[in-house]
Amino acid sequence: MNSAAAPEAERFVVFDCGDSRCVGVLSGATRATPSPAIGVVIVVGGPQYRVGSHRQFVLLARALAQAGIPALRFDYRGMGDSEGEPRSFDTIDTDIAAAVDTLCRESGLARVVLWGLCDGASAAFMYARGDSRVAGIAALNPWARSVQGEASARLKHYYLQRLCSTDFWRKLVSGRFDPRGAASGLATTVRNAANRDAAASNVPFLPRMEEGWRQFHGPTLVMLSGNDLTAREFEAWIAASPGRKSVMDRPLTEVVTFPDADHTFSDRASRDAVATATINWILRLRPRS
Repeated sequence: MNSAAAPEAERFVVFDCGDSRCVGVLSGATRATPSPAIGVVIVVGGPQYRVGSHRQFVLLARALAQAGIPALRFDYRGMGDSEGEPRSFDTIDTDIAAAVDTLCRESGLARVVLWGLCDGASAAFMYARGDSRVAGIAALNPWARSVQGEASARLKHYYLQRLCSTDFWRKLVSGRFDPRGAASGLATTVRNAANRDAAASNVPFLPRMEEGWRQFHGPTLVMLSGNDLTAREFEAWIAASPGRKSVMDRPLTEVVTFPDADHTFSDRASRDAVATATINWILRLRPRS
């Protein structure tokens, strides 16, 4: 897939959001787009702007446009070129709504998919149930972090991998390994992993994210990287609750894993694989003519 080529129809849009103006880029959206079609609003994870790491969102939007799927990538308030005070991902419902309004208005679309990476995916889960125009959610490595969750994932994946790492043993033999610092870090991680109270502290978005996903009855595409602690935390968060597991196991939820990918799908093969999976899934959502 040549996702680097720019589509013919790509243009800036400026739209109102509250008392501020937001900036976005529309790819492949024209008023000639048939109303039953589905477009994509790319919900950027923070702190990021509409280009994305390694131009990920640019390349994705162009790949979607080439497949006949209009896409809008935008800066929510306080980020990139958009006006307003900086805000966190759990306070951008109004921004997502304004972006959906814009894509629908500019293209004649009736339905959209919310596509998000990391806390952009979490924001999509929190928003989608309240907007009947949302036809689906595509979520990459959703953010489900808590103190306990991060510590447990780090123990299970990071520390065990280090013990199997050639570089770790080279440092140990050469004397470049700091046993006191490592022991201190490990002890803190173990305490946090065992602290059940930490699981719910300072993470009020997690219940909102769970409830939002539970009450969203449309299709969900969950894409997870094989080489990413955030993805492992999300899997552990799902596994820790029968209720969350039942949502993940719904027939309308499709899970795709990319074993060699990192958190932002930084290599071309991973980016193209995500674009292909996204496009194929969206095309299956479209009603047959």
